[in-house]
Amino acid sequence: MSAPRRVLLEPAWLLHHRPWSDTSRILELMTRNHGRVTLFARGARRPGSGLRGVLQPFIPLLVSWSGRADGGTLTGAEIGGALRPLPPAQLMSGFYLNELLLRLLQHEDRHERVFDAYADAIGQLAGAADHRPLRSFELILLEELGYGLELARDATSGEPLEPDRYYHFQPGRGVLAVRDAAGDPAAIRGREVLAVSCGEIGEPAALAAARKILRAAIGHCLEGRGLHSREVMLALRQLEQNA
Repeated sequence: MSAPRRVLLEPAWLLHHRPWSDTSRILELMTRNHGRVTLFARGARRPGSGLRGVLQPFIPLLVSWSGRADGGTLTGAEIGGALRPLPPAQLMSGFYLNELLLRLLQHEDRHERVFDAYADAIGQLAGAADHRPLRSFELILLEELGYGLELARDATSGEPLEPDRYYHFQPGRGVLAVRDAAGDPAAIRGREVLAVSCGEIGEPAALAAARKILRAAIGHCLEGRGLHSREVMLALRQLEQNA
């Protein structure tokens, strides 16, 4: 169990909150130096509380608390920096990142690189025209959690990937050569797999390959547990297509 402590002005992001009693909230936060923490925000739901406008997702925060990181009491919160608000079209992408962290980060498991990558992703989403910030964040998250992807070599032969050959990505195994890629939607050309392995996903084909690979890898990490935010995004996409 974590030792009692007092923490002052810790950089943080609000991942989720839910009501606790008539006047308070339970907060799930990702902090830079203490990892993921759960805090009780007493009085935060009162109409006159100054915390109501501060404790919002996608806003950089500085938070203070007393007690343990898993069940301590919030003693203060303020906005920790300037950031453009996410446009409505990108809100679900932001909630997707939050849900990933809630599912995959353990309490008090410190990941400064993930914290910084999340801040970068939220900042980029504010002006993004595609999902490249999501894919870049997913690559870093997997690497930091120990699920780094070996994408440069064939998992069976150990040989370097051939740029013009086609491959499948199988979580837990790696990249496997495909004999006949005709009509196979899961097949990915080697040059796109290599681009993903280097984090070079600026081209549309590489971005599409990253989506296939990372969706499979994250699904493997989640052990079959679905993501509500992803389901909502898919439903919204279908509504737009049918409109």
